[in-house]
Amino acid sequence: MNPIAVFVKQRRKQLKLTQEEFALRAGVALVVIRKIEQGKDNLNLSKVNQVLKMFGHTVGPVSEK
Repeated sequence: MNPIAVFVKQRRKQLKLTQEEFALRAGVALVVIRKIEQGKDNLNLSKVNQVLKMFGHTVGPVSEK
């Protein structure tokens, strides 16, 4: 599974929040949390960062050489 998916799911569960509760706190749609936790690869980077900021993290594009 995708490392971001694992991280978000574990941290959400540590906070004892449902996906819906977490989405409300993060200010994103429930579908965004579901897609992140399922490891979908067609996510909006700004939405992923909005969720990750809840834990003091962000991600950016990686250039391939």
